[in-house]
Amino acid sequence: MEKPRRRKRDISYQWLQLGRLWLIVGLGLKRWLVVLVLGTAATGLGLVYVVLLLERWGWLPRQVYEAMVLMFLPVQWRVLILLSLGLGLIALAVWRLGWNLVTPLHQSDERIVERLLEYHRPRRGPHVVVIGGGTGMPNLLRGLRDYTRNITAVVTVADDGGSSGRLRRELGLLPPGDFRNNIAALSRDEALMTQVLQYRFGSQVVEPDAPANGTHSNGQSNLQGHAFGNLLLAALTGIMGSFDEALLAAERVLAVRGRVLPSTLEQVTLVADVSVPQPDGTAVLQRIVGESAIPKARGQIQHLYLEPANVRAYPPALQAILQADLIVLGPGSLYTSILPNLLVHDLQAALVRSRAAKIYVCNLAIQPGETDNYSVADHVNTILAHIPVNFLDVVIANDNLRVPADAGGGQTVFVKPVAPQAVRMVTADLVDETRPWRHDSAKLAKAVLSLL
Repeated sequence: MEKPRRRKRDISYQWLQLGRLWLIVGLGLKRWLVVLVLGTAATGLGLVYVVLLLERWGWLPRQVYEAMVLMFLPVQWRVLILLSLGLGLIALAVWRLGWNLVTPLHQSDERIVERLLEYHRPRRGPHVVVIGGGTGMPNLLRGLRDYTRNITAVVTVADDGGSSGRLRRELGLLPPGDFRNNIAALSRDEALMTQVLQYRFGSQVVEPDAPANGTHSNGQSNLQGHAFGNLLLAALTGIMGSFDEALLAAERVLAVRGRVLPSTLEQVTLVADVSVPQPDGTAVLQRIVGESAIPKARGQIQHLYLEPANVRAYPPALQAILQADLIVLGPGSLYTSILPNLLVHDLQAALVRSRAAKIYVCNLAIQPGETDNYSVADHVNTILAHIPVNFLDVVIANDNLRVPADAGGGQTVFVKPVAPQAVRMVTADLVDETRPWRHDSAKLAKAVLSLL
């Protein structure tokens, strides 16, 4: 007997929770239900007056009139029956009408009230702009999308490695990789979209004498190494005529909760002055060209440049920055994901003019070839060395250094939370303990929005 009782309690609890969801403020339903009831009541009163007039003028037989007003019942029963019947019919009509309207849009794995909550609540959230690129940025976006739909990701276009680099060289396309990652993070059905967009084509072993089927003579496919999401953006660029229109089309197709914008639509190359150690113990300053080549130099980066230097920022990105309530830099590679955006002069000026709170999220771990032995203060000082005006309000850093370095199969070297002098530092536990080199999306989003 215990199991059936427990099952009944569980079902009752589920119905109670569902009822509470419908009562949450902001769904935009209850106010219109009240309007509907008031309108129905007014219409009902009007019909009562019509019946009374018809009976008074003798146009309505007495027997019909008494049956319509339930004259054969006590007054209290008449009121109770008519009110119950009226409200029941209103509820039934609203439920069936709403069900028929939303059923084509409804997915079997979620309740309609949950879909309504997801749609209405984030619309009133703050306008947040996240600037960066790489693999760290999507982690923050995943956390933010639970609080607001007003998210704009401004992404670097300096990538020249891997699938993105190949498409950039072969098709003249802006590197799509970082855009793909962020679109996947903001997609409504992220679990499926991430798998689809991140799917990489492997090699295909074919006969060397059959190159006409899309393979090289060495048996490798032309698609080898390409992510499907990159090819999708390349195809949409060809269809829509421009990369920014392709991004808009992708956002519509994939139901993205936010926007993903380039910092500039111009082709740029990242250049760095790197102090490269020599076998005799000295160091030689070398100019390294190309985003993917900079970490491979394994030296100390002295300064970063964009070529050409005076590229124009993408206007919608500037508009988003100037209208933002909160601007977040990072997380992401300091030299190859964050600074390339800040080197766009128009974007730099918009950051200075914006009245939004401006936060830098420092990486959890050092990045070999870029930030070896860097502390939080070193990260901030590097940004300020490349920007003429200190626009940062706060830097957020991780203070949970207790996670073992080999957790998750890696060898994580945490960035030391040494506070910079020029910017206020706030610390919190931000680690994803299964992958300690990455931020926990929920922890990071909560820490960021708490500063708003």
